Amino acid sequence: MPLPLFDGSDEAVMPDTTQQPSYIRDHRKRLRNRFIEGGATALPDYEMLELVLFRAIPRRDVKPLAWRLLDQFGDFNRVISAPPDRLCEIKGVGDAVVLELKIVEAAAHRLARARVMQKHVLSGWDAVLDYCHTTMAHRETEQFRVLYLDRKNVLIADEEQAKGTVDHVPVYPREVVKRALELNASALILVHNHPSGDPTPSDSDINMTNQIQNAAMALGITLHDHLIIGKSRELSFKTEGYL
Repeated sequence: MPLPLFDGSDEAVMPDTTQQPSYIRDHRKRLRNRFIEGGATALPDYEMLELVLFRAIPRRDVKPLAWRLLDQFGDFNRVISAPPDRLCEIKGVGDAVVLELKIVEAAAHRLARARVMQKHVLSGWDAVLDYCHTTMAHRETEQFRVLYLDRKNVLIADEEQAKGTVDHVPVYPREVVKRALELNASALILVHNHPSGDPTPSDSDINMTNQIQNAAMALGITLHDHLIIGKSRELSFKTEGYL
């Protein structure tokens, strides 16, 4: 009987004993060697994606899928950060591919978070910005996070307070301040993203920030800043004079 044809999913319906064609095997070996020797900077986005997809699709040429993902989402970061349901709309993407992409995303978030947790935030501001961009810049919906600091401005908690739509996220100032009291936090940094890419604050962003600041001040809690994360840059309320 002839072997079944691929059905477009990420798992080929082939026996485990099937060998990779030599051209695929050689290509993967060359690509892995280039990565080992030169690191990520030696590879364009589509080849970095290929490396990730190798594990999910062990016996098939993954370059066409890498290009389809980039055509749809734009770059490596946006592919890794794309929601699973959006990824599954791409021909050739199934559970195994989604899992590998989400593992890479989770690893990136964990590495970035490790650089800021239990560290003095104000003296490590660049690391905080890197963390915020890594976790939020490529999201397709708004997310609101609060960084809670102790009396020495050491980051003791990083918590997602709310998720929203492409242009709105519900925030409840009372809940933000209540959580600060529960954690015995002395200061806050608010962070949310703008999926449009433009970090310019809206009137509702400004009003919400003022409400949280007033509630925090009444309880002796300092609001250091509110960061809005865009695709390639961020806006600081403190720097821009909103706080």
